[in-house]
Amino acid sequence: MLATIRSTFEASNQGSIHFGQVISQLMRLGVESYQVDYRSGRTTYYLPDGNTADFLFERSQHGIHDAFDGDAVRAAIRGAQEGHVMYPEFKRLTQQAGCVATPSGSPGAMWTTGAAVVNRMSSAFPTEK
Repeated sequence: MLATIRSTFEASNQGSIHFGQVISQLMRLGVESYQVDYRSGRTTYYLPDGNTADFLFERSQHGIHDAFDGDAVRAAIRGAQEGHVMYPEFKRLTQQAGCVATPSGSPGAMWTTGAAVVNRMSSAFPTEK
């Protein structure tokens, strides 16, 4: 299980798989949620047995902007949901928009319980229709 989580983490950070593929693979493994902290460069996966798996990624050399830009976050989320924005660009865009962790319905956590992932992200950052 950990080897598959690690390979999913690496492929996502390299930009070689889309957000939907990441969520699908994590759901298949039973990962309950994960949290990305841009400040520490750490992604934590919460496993069904109560354990966690932590993986480090390279932190941005440009830092995280102080001012929060909700419109820029919504655009990054929309791009990721549509498959146009891969994760390396998503991280850069959301850090430029003032995010310190993965934006979603729960502070810093992205839940992987089925379709709720996209719904929670969308409800946290609603788009105009």
